[in-house]
Amino acid sequence: MGSYTDLLRTSGVARIIAAQLTARFPSGMLSLAFLLHVEQETGSYGAAGLVLAATSLGQAVAGPLTSRLMGRLGMRPVLITTLAICATAVVAIGVLPLTVPAYMAVGLVAGLSTPPVQSAVRTIYPKMVNSRQLTPLFSLDASAQEIIWVVGPVVTTFVSTQIGTVWGILLAAAMMIGGGIWFISSPELGRVRIPRSKRRFGAVLTRPPVMLATIVGFLLIGACAAVEAGVVAVFGHDGAEAGIVLAIFSVGSLAGGLFLGHVPIGPWSTARRMFIVFAGMALAAFVMDFWWLAATLFIAGIGIAPALAVLFAIVSASVKFSDTAEAYGWVGTGQLIGAALGSAVAGFLIDGYGAQGAFIAAAALAMLGVLAAVLGKPWHPDLRERDASPIPDTEPVPAQPS
Repeated sequence: MGSYTDLLRTSGVARIIAAQLTARFPSGMLSLAFLLHVEQETGSYGAAGLVLAATSLGQAVAGPLTSRLMGRLGMRPVLITTLAICATAVVAIGVLPLTVPAYMAVGLVAGLSTPPVQSAVRTIYPKMVNSRQLTPLFSLDASAQEIIWVVGPVVTTFVSTQIGTVWGILLAAAMMIGGGIWFISSPELGRVRIPRSKRRFGAVLTRPPVMLATIVGFLLIGACAAVEAGVVAVFGHDGAEAGIVLAIFSVGSLAGGLFLGHVPIGPWSTARRMFIVFAGMALAAFVMDFWWLAATLFIAGIGIAPALAVLFAIVSASVKFSDTAEAYGWVGTGQLIGAALGSAVAGFLIDGYGAQGAFIAAAALAMLGVLAAVLGKPWHPDLRERDASPIPDTEPVPAQPS
């Protein structure tokens, strides 16, 4: 824990973590908020799943593209433009009386304009700390991301069920705008310039560690999203039990991220962490009881943040600095699509087989994540004797004035 304290004392680190966390928080809210709102408006989890699928399609197209554009146009212009469009689309889904095709169209716009905050901040990190601090910083960031993916749905569940689904969406939009402005105004965005990549678009995916991180992240976050939908289906829209269970899920993940974040990263690290997630989710599928779900999802949560920290580190250590933004764009897109797809698949299974179907889907996705990590082990970097800093570009990159 002492290294985390040293990190937070480093100039700008605590501020940038808090700003990017607030700006990215809606990523963990909107899938579930859209699911609850569209299901309430249409009476079908399947229809809600179609809206999430449209949103994920937009994110799939835009994530790497907007991240790469930051190297050409600068971080701030890209972030400001995408923030304005995305927030408008999100508010429209919450307040306008739309048909299912219209919900899908607006969801597509929201996905296409998702601000590339994740790519921006992870590109900035190596320029803020020394190489010794970078892996602990990724671990701390993974714990922060787990707040997004797990606490975000808790907040959404409470607001949407106790106040209204429209307010759940509007809260996400407000956090997107406020957090986005805070992050965009951070001095680090002016000091760090992402150099223009000389490689063709998409070439970074030919790096096996980047592809591995994208696939495993997709499956991991998809499993988490399926769990969230399943918990809501078990306990309904009107009680507090769903929020409490998801909060316990969050506590497990935060504990795992903080206490396992310093374990050296070897070739089997991703597979081991994903197995913890799979084991907890598989056990959860057996009994739809409050205490059983709380206990088993706590176990599953222990592996989530440590797995994400490994994925961030192996990407950073495997690409040039000029390619880091696009690489993280692909990884982030994988996670966002996973969240939408996991919710969508769980929604259809809930309609057909009840809440237990969502947990079976979550366990299946987590098991696929284990298999992907095992099969990808030959391409998994061994960072036990090296740091996670990006490969330096061969030409100097001038810093922009703040």
